[in-house]
Amino acid sequence: MSAFVTLDRVSHAYGGANGTLAIEGLSVAVAEGEFAAVVGPSGCGKSTLMKLATGLQFPFAGTVRVDGEPVTRPVKIAGMAFQAPTLLPWRTTLKNLLLPLEIVEPHRHQMRRRKAEYVARAERLLASVGLADQGTRYPWELSGGMQQRASLCRALIHEPRLLMLDEPFAALDAFTREELWCVIRDLHAARPITVILVTHDLREAVFLADRIFVMSARPGRVLVERHIDIARPRDLEVTFSSAFQDIVHELRGHIVKARQ
Repeated sequence: MSAFVTLDRVSHAYGGANGTLAIEGLSVAVAEGEFAAVVGPSGCGKSTLMKLATGLQFPFAGTVRVDGEPVTRPVKIAGMAFQAPTLLPWRTTLKNLLLPLEIVEPHRHQMRRRKAEYVARAERLLASVGLADQGTRYPWELSGGMQQRASLCRALIHEPRLLMLDEPFAALDAFTREELWCVIRDLHAARPITVILVTHDLREAVFLADRIFVMSARPGRVLVERHIDIARPRDLEVTFSSAFQDIVHELRGHIVKARQ
C-alpha cells in the first residue's frame, strides 16, 4: 500500500528554528487504512508529530504530506480526539457532535438543508459506541468514559479519512480504558479510515495497532518500527498471551534505552 501520511526528514522546534528542538530528522509513513501507534518517553515529540500531520503546526525542515498533498494548512480530512473530551457543557451531547459540521466546509453551508441527515448520522455514531438515546443529555450528566465515547463520535462526524488520537484514554480507569479499546477497534474495522494513535500505554498500542513507531528522547526521531503480527480481530483475552506480553516487554526495553 502507498503511504497516506508521510513525514520525511522533518525537524521542528518551538520558538523558531533556533529554539528547542522537539523532533529532528523524523521520518514516518503510514498507509491508507492502517492503524499506527506512536510511543516513546515523555517529551519525545509524539504530540508534535500529530500537530504536524494535521497542519496545526509546520516544520522548519522536511516535508509533510497527507493523501499525496503537501500540508500547508489544517487538514480538513482529519478528525482529532484528545485526552480531555472538551465537550461544550451548554450543548447537549447530540449538539456537541454536530459542532464540527457547523464549522467545516462543505458541511457548514449545507447544515440547514441536510440537518436531518446529519442528526441521523450523529445518532448512528452514538449508537455504535453504546450511547443510543444519550443525545439529549449534557456532558456533565455523562460519566468520563461516556464523554470520551462522545468525543470520538465528534471526531468522526464529518467522516474523516484520517483519525488522530492523542492519549484519548489516559485519564480513564483501567476497565473503561479497555472497553474503549474495543470501541476503537470496532470503529476502525467498520470503516476505511487511517488512524494514528499517540500513547504512553504499550498494551494499548499493541492491542490496537498494525504497526508501532518507537521514538527517541528529545529531539524525537524514530528508533524502531515494529509490525504487530497478532491476527485480527483481537479480543481482550489476547493481552494475556505470551506473544502479546513479549511484544510489550520488547517495546518497553526500547523505551528504557531511549531514555538513557
